[in-house]
Amino acid sequence: MNIPNLKKIKSEKKYHNIIVKDEYAWVDQPDILEVLKDANKLNPEVKDYINANNKITDEYFNDTKLLQKSLFTEIKSKIKLDDTSLKFKDKKYYYWAKTEAKGNYGKKIRQLIDGSKPEEIYFDGDVEKKNYGSEYFGIGSVSISHCDRYMAYSLDLKGSEYYTIYLRDLDSNKNEKDIIENTSGGITWSLDSKSFFYSKLDKFHRPRQIFKHILGTTVKEDKLIFEEKDETFTCSISLSSDENFFVISTSDHITTEEHFFPSNTNEIKPVLFQKRVKDVRYSIDSWKGFFYVHTNEDARDYKILKCKVDQIDKLEIFIPAKKETVIGGLDFLDEYILRSEKSDAIPKLYVRNIKTNHEEEIKISDEAIGVPGASLMQKNTNTTKIRVGWESMATPGKIYEYDIITKEKKLVKETEIPSGHDPDKYVVERIKAKSHDGRMIPISLVRLKNSKQDGKSKVLLYAYGAYKHSVSPSFSASRFCLVDRGITFAIAHIRGGGDLGDVWHEEGKKKLKKNTFLDYIACANHLIEQRYTSKGGICFYGGSAGGLTGGAVANMAPDLFFSMLLLVPFVDTMTTMLNEKLPLTPAEWELWGNPIKNKDYFEYILSYAPYNNIEKKDYPPMLITTSLFDNRVLYSEPVKYIAKLREIKTDNNIQLLKCKMEAAGHGGMSGRDNAITELAEEYSFILKTAKILN
Repeated sequence: MNIPNLKKIKSEKKYHNIIVKDEYAWVDQPDILEVLKDANKLNPEVKDYINANNKITDEYFNDTKLLQKSLFTEIKSKIKLDDTSLKFKDKKYYYWAKTEAKGNYGKKIRQLIDGSKPEEIYFDGDVEKKNYGSEYFGIGSVSISHCDRYMAYSLDLKGSEYYTIYLRDLDSNKNEKDIIENTSGGITWSLDSKSFFYSKLDKFHRPRQIFKHILGTTVKEDKLIFEEKDETFTCSISLSSDENFFVISTSDHITTEEHFFPSNTNEIKPVLFQKRVKDVRYSIDSWKGFFYVHTNEDARDYKILKCKVDQIDKLEIFIPAKKETVIGGLDFLDEYILRSEKSDAIPKLYVRNIKTNHEEEIKISDEAIGVPGASLMQKNTNTTKIRVGWESMATPGKIYEYDIITKEKKLVKETEIPSGHDPDKYVVERIKAKSHDGRMIPISLVRLKNSKQDGKSKVLLYAYGAYKHSVSPSFSASRFCLVDRGITFAIAHIRGGGDLGDVWHEEGKKKLKKNTFLDYIACANHLIEQRYTSKGGICFYGGSAGGLTGGAVANMAPDLFFSMLLLVPFVDTMTTMLNEKLPLTPAEWELWGNPIKNKDYFEYILSYAPYNNIEKKDYPPMLITTSLFDNRVLYSEPVKYIAKLREIKTDNNIQLLKCKMEAAGHGGMSGRDNAITELAEEYSFILKTAKILN
């Protein structure tokens, strides 16, 4: 196998009197954002290098073609291809979605409640993809106007998340001339259906302006109604639960500020709800004359406040903060409020009587570890019936129609596994690992019930650990392609994520970021100590910021792993954080620290950034993926990383780079079959490196 070399050019830059050498810095093109729009702007030498790597990766997988084909069939057999969602009852229509065996994108369907007309497919993803003639087909929003006549929808036809909004008259089934480019994809209709709001992307791909578009007018006539001046903040607009107000939310990762204006007026004058205060996050919603405020002000894991809509300076406690419990948001009925909370990374559902304030938990399952959910059944909130769901790592999702008063529940939908699935074959466990500072890190796992804790099994240990993102112990049918072959699937609920609340997140960012990596290593070592596996018996699996975790622990403890999958990994952390012109960088400084202005942050990031800390030692086999049109983690990061890794490492293990040159974004290729194909390849890599070839 002929491993390609990437040209090296001497490059030294000084920051805070510290010299940083980067012989692959030339890969970071000054016009790199232009590549997201036009692949022809890619440096030809980088293109050749990527193509050579893709060839090597394809060669590596030659002996897994039959396995991949088998895995593709197996994964697909676990999915009910021709499936229909439950119907939502709107004012005049029922709305639902449907997938079919031969399709990849699904259909959106509606029918008049009175049944006077046949059901209507108002958006057919497969038909639309064909009409637009694009290999990649990313659907942002599909939004029906309040008068039920118009549909506005947004599409990304490259994978770079530049969404174009289109407008269709559903009566004639013809598109209007209204085409709005370079948006974030969100669409919010006015109540009179004569206009809609959207957010526009600036030259750095940041949504910092809200516009109003009036149907029948040109885009040039669109009115700017809000502009965020701080380049670290981005903004969006939504309609409140009672539809009385539009809410404009502007935020970075740690601070929010919200404005509102009545939905029944054309005189748009947004009113500031509460001035931004650093580290204070809040969101507002309105219901029947009150604003409800979900906030972390003086409540690290949130509380909910309440005030009359005309007395926003007179807030009172509605749901108080709870120790080591994350307070979630609200859903409203006329007489009841639904809410969620989470403690020890386990979510719960509650219902509260508005008149009496009596509250109780909605118990759905006897299983201790799982994921509950609640949703409304209809637009009319004068009801006591809702839908509640439950799933666990071993149990497919079930949805019940639940009566709040009688507590009766009726099963209305169950996730069907066509090839069969017996939850009793598996064990779901929650264990905890002690990290370097004494913090106990939860681990959720699922394995075969008859598997032995003798240290001989393999473990796939998934992690993310950033942006306050929680990784739920939910059901995934495809995972059982691995579990049924004896691999334990585990989730490390490490700091930096939000699994245990705001403090958990704070302890894994800025100058505490290394906690994220040390937590993961602690989890891996605990699984070894408890004989779920042995040293070298773990596969790392993670993407994006999770890929940063993978790159960091590869430098710190490579002997833990038999292989690693780094998907669209954030591995050249320092270079990205030093480039304030990239789409996400300014806002990211609140998570990682600003290395441009602060020497301490510069030195700290430099001490863990995967690319900068590759050492002369053995590294496990790796599969590293990226996409040319990924605007979140640029292709240059994995390209530079693989080149430097191969240059410095001392092993003979295979480290592969796969870069999708077209028709893919941060989340990979679009379409169901493409997603399954990608997953089958990833699983084949895991099984090949685990020496499980059946």
